[in-house]
Amino acid sequence: METTTAESGALVACMGAYWLFALAIMVLYIAGMWKVFEKAGKPGWAAIVPFYNTWVLMEVAGRPGWWFFLLFIPFVNIVIWIIVSLDVATSFGKSVWWGLGLLVFGYIFYLILGFGSAQYVGPGGRQLP
Repeated sequence: METTTAESGALVACMGAYWLFALAIMVLYIAGMWKVFEKAGKPGWAAIVPFYNTWVLMEVAGRPGWWFFLLFIPFVNIVIWIIVSLDVATSFGKSVWWGLGLLVFGYIFYLILGFGSAQYVGPGGRQLP
């Protein structure tokens, strides 16, 4: 079975559109994380450094950085992401529902958190001294 030039072109166009969409989502996610990190007193550029950004996110959430290594354990990583998402939300004075939004639609909720009026109140929602 042979493919025609039109079919190949359509496939390439679909793949290109997919990658552009994925790139746009990544840019939105990074921009939101950058602003969230800055609000939390962390370096914004950490959002673009793989692995280090997760370490910094753990600190923003009020969890020890070594929790990053728990993300490499199957099934434990799911629980850790849920806890960290909820903790990041409470660190900015937001509700549990907001934390679930961070977990499921992070590219949208981190943007709103970073560019919105939310203020960092401290790890886990505790006031900073």
